[in-house]
Amino acid sequence: MSHADGASPSAPARPGAAPAAGDEALGFSLVRGDLLFRLQRAIGLIPADGLGIGRRIVFFVLVAYVPIAVWAAVAGRMLPGVAAEPLLQHFGVHVRFLVAIPLFILAEGLAHARTTVTLPYFVRSGLVTEADLPRFRDTVRGVARLRDASLPWVVIVSVVAAWTVFGTVHQTHEVEWAVAPGPTRLGFGGWWFLYVARPIYIAFALAWLWRLVLLTVLLVRIARLDLAIVPTHPDRVGGLGFLERLPAAFQPVVLGASAVVSSAWAHQVLYHDVSLQALRAPMIAFVLLMLVVVLAPLVALAPTLIAARRRALLEYGALVGEHGRLVRRRWVLGERLPDDGILAAPEIGPVADTLALYGAVRDMRGVPVGKPALLAVVVPALIPILCVVAIRIPVRTLLLGVLKALA
Repeated sequence: MSHADGASPSAPARPGAAPAAGDEALGFSLVRGDLLFRLQRAIGLIPADGLGIGRRIVFFVLVAYVPIAVWAAVAGRMLPGVAAEPLLQHFGVHVRFLVAIPLFILAEGLAHARTTVTLPYFVRSGLVTEADLPRFRDTVRGVARLRDASLPWVVIVSVVAAWTVFGTVHQTHEVEWAVAPGPTRLGFGGWWFLYVARPIYIAFALAWLWRLVLLTVLLVRIARLDLAIVPTHPDRVGGLGFLERLPAAFQPVVLGASAVVSSAWAHQVLYHDVSLQALRAPMIAFVLLMLVVVLAPLVALAPTLIAARRRALLEYGALVGEHGRLVRRRWVLGERLPDDGILAAPEIGPVADTLALYGAVRDMRGVPVGKPALLAVVVPALIPILCVVAIRIPVRTLLLGVLKALA
């Protein structure tokens, strides 16, 4: 089997391009073909060739943020000194539409490129054998049909609608900047934020949650195949080490979500005297939540790897034991062995090599999650949080503390 970490997977497919004929399964994309993709392509936001990342970022910023900013400027609700609770101080409004939504859209290109590389590599690396290839293709096609189904998006729209109708009651402080004199009390900018802009942000966030569920379903079904796991593979996860690069595709999503949450914390620290100590538990909980959500697809392979390791410990234990008995009989007891093929086998080698084989099996991890996967989630989650901490703690002290923790 090819070294899953050492070999270089094939070049990623051009974003948005259709897979080659007969290669539908190997051309699977996490984003291309779903209902949101089809709707955006129908109205011209996504071109026939590509994902239209740039044009979509501009479009959604114009639709979600510009009306709010223009109204706030015209109504005198933008700058401090003019309004008691100006829009400029409500960081969450700006971060949602100028940072998070663009990052969510950018992540679609990364996820598309990463998944169109990962699926073919299951075959190229030998994990999916020739005999199992038809089942593998059927599995991926089944998940593609689930990706393209309309029902998940109906659920997402329903959740967004319910959140918009019932959640606004508990979000009054976030629209203090939009409170204006008059019977309605809430100006146009506030209404636009609550009933147009914020629902767009929530829809993008839920769309990524659904895509993570979809990826988990895909890997669960692939794990049910008879994968040719190699217990002695140097990546220590049976040849599945290439999957550790998948979480990197979700870095913009984690960064965007963390930026939104951290912007709310920053507002509380700066303008409502909330202490960093009071935010410590929520910050830790948020990072742990991101780890659980983003790494869940990889954890889906744990049962397969654990079973392979348990089986391999018995198999390689028997092999090492037989090798050791033959070595003792030949070199300690001086017996002539009628068949010592196992001693002469170059792929097994001397006693030290057999011990290394068994040690490799013993050290095999039960889940393809190592430092690269962990850092791909923790780093983007921590960057905005550290910005909040830097409000109260000098940057130099903060950086020294981070470096000591990493050392």
